[in-house]
Amino acid sequence: MESLKSILSIAASGMRAQGARIKIISENVANANSLGSKAGEDPYRRKTISFVEMVDRKTGASLVDIKDVDRDQSEFKQIYDPSHPAANEVGYVKGTNVNSLIEMANMREASRSYEANLNMFEAGRKMRNQLIDLIK
Repeated sequence: MESLKSILSIAASGMRAQGARIKIISENVANANSLGSKAGEDPYRRKTISFVEMVDRKTGASLVDIKDVDRDQSEFKQIYDPSHPAANEVGYVKGTNVNSLIEMANMREASRSYEANLNMFEAGRKMRNQLIDLIK
């Protein structure tokens, strides 16, 4: 019965991690077209999330946890718009460093991983219920 409980906690940790990843991705996509509002001001900087293995002391199961949420330090896009209030002396405005194609690919991967963990959770729950029915 303990191994079935481990299956549920492992899958749940995976769903929590991928849910957090999707949240970060949605923030990036929502700000994909942000520009600096004042000259010299930086626009939205893309967020990244990383994970770390965490071992459950009771069961010895390897779970996943969020290590940290950082900002991508890559260069901002330079957009020529001399009429924009945030334009520099040569007419360029800093655009966000979010690439929508990369974010959508990351979202698809996170969604599939979440779904795989959900399927494992459901399989573990079903196996536990079948065992309880057999014991009755």
